[in-house]
Order: sequence, then C-alpha cells, then structure tokens
Amino acid sequence: MFGIIAQAAEGAAVQGGGAAGMSSILMLVIMFAIMYFLLIRPQKKKEKQTKEMIAALGVGDVVTTIGGIMGKITKVKDDEIILVTGMVGNPSERSTMRFAKWAIRDVVKKAENTKAIDEPVEASEDAENASEEN
Repeated sequence: MFGIIAQAAEGAAVQGGGAAGMSSILMLVIMFAIMYFLLIRPQKKKEKQTKEMIAALGVGDVVTTIGGIMGKITKVKDDEIILVTGMVGNPSERSTMRFAKWAIRDVVKKAENTKAIDEPVEASEDAENASEEN
C-alpha cells in the first residue's frame, strides 16, 4: 500500500507538479473511504447483529444451524447449546445434539415462555392460560 503511494508521489514529481501528486493521493484516500463504507462497515454491522443473536439464545428457541439442522434449544451453556430435533411424531424418535453457539445461523422462532421443554405444565397454569385467551 505504501509502495503505491510512493509511486504516485514519484510520478507526480516527474510530471512536474505538486498539485498532481496531491490529487493522486486524494484519489487513493477516496478509494479507501469508499471501500470502507461498502465492504468493511456492513460486515462489522452484521457481526454485531450475530453476536447479539447468539447472546440472546434461550431455552425453547427454534434455531437453524450452519449445517441446516433445525431444532429446539433445551439447554444453554457458556459456549454450547443442546438441541432436540425431530419434534414431529413419536417422542422416542427425537434426537439430542450438542452444538457450539457459533454454529447457529439464525433463530426461526423465539420461545414464548422460558420453561424447559420437557417440564409438565400444571393444571392450574393451563386453566389460567385458557381463561386469558377467552
């Protein structure tokens, strides 16, 4: 990079004008500014959103991994999560997998409540939920 700037300055000196050297350096600065706003800044914004999404993962969220596996989070640890897949059909056909948090691509559906997946709902809570819906 510094070599390009030095060559531009040499070329301007050979052409006999200091203004030409300044204009070529100014063009390089403008090109780097354009590259920053078109490439670097959007990438940093996307990384920030991904970190926020990973930090907000919770039990009950339905997620998709980078490998395309969809499942429901049953346990969240520091750097990993436990997913249950195969939610349709027989409960004995479900499989449990462990993934690193960075392997989560996106959250398909956020959990409505924060209870664990296999916790039974008490009858009094069912009655409250039914009365609130009506």
